[in-house]
Amino acid sequence: MDMIKNFIYAGVGLATTTTEKVKEAINDLVEKGKISDTEGKKIMDDFFKSTENTKEEFEHKWNKLSDTLTSKFDLKKNKEDKEVEVLKKKIAELEGKLAKKEKKAPVKKATAKKVTKAPVKKATKVTAKKTVTAKKK
Repeated sequence: MDMIKNFIYAGVGLATTTTEKVKEAINDLVEKGKISDTEGKKIMDDFFKSTENTKEEFEHKWNKLSDTLTSKFDLKKNKEDKEVEVLKKKIAELEGKLAKKEKKAPVKKATAKKVTKAPVKKATKVTAKKTVTAKKK
């Protein structure tokens, strides 16, 4: 897509440069007296009308091409739009189910239960002493 945009920008730049060159050429002809001022204005008006028509044709063709490409290829934006729409429907469905459950569920008063802890016993270390008795001979 970036390549196409760059191509379009180059075309717009070319059209701008061409318009400026045509204006300069007509002004030179008027200054040299080869054409009258009114003829120069008429030529410029015709040029701008033709340029405007060409621009409108180009925009129409570009929009048609863009729509065709978008519909033929599952472009990322198109795919994301579809995913977002599916998720929105799913959220609405879940919200509806949640609202129904909240209406059906009886209201219980919340009571705080007092939690009692069992006393902790301290571990004691018991060691056994071995007594060794030696036999005398």
